[in-house]
Amino acid sequence: MTKLLTDDQREQLLANGRESTENPHFDPQPVVKLFTPDAGATWLLSELDSDETAFGLCDLGQGFPELGYVSLAELEGLRGKWGLPIERDLYFRADKPISAYAREARMAGRIVA
Repeated sequence: MTKLLTDDQREQLLANGRESTENPHFDPQPVVKLFTPDAGATWLLSELDSDETAFGLCDLGQGFPELGYVSLAELEGLRGKWGLPIERDLYFRADKPISAYAREARMAGRIVA
C-alpha cells in the first residue's frame, strides 16, 4: 500500500499542528491532498497531532465540504466503491491558506483545488 504521507509532509503537518496550538489565528496552507479515485471524496490536510489525527478540509462528495478532524488510520483503511484505496495527489501544490480553500468549497459545494 502507498503511504498516505511522505516523511516531509508528515513533518510539515506536525509543525503546523504545533503552531496552531500556540497561535489560534494560524491559517496554514494545506500540505497534502488525498482522494478516493472511485468515490469522489477529497481531503486537504493542513495539520497533524501526535495521535495521528489530521485537521483539514474534508469533502465526502455529498455537497457539504467542511473543516474538521480525521484519523489517518481510518483513511488508510478506507476503500471506495470499487475497493480502491485513498491516493495522494502527487501534483497538488497549495497556493492559499486552508480557510480560502474552505470558503471556495462551501460556495461550490465541493473542494476546488
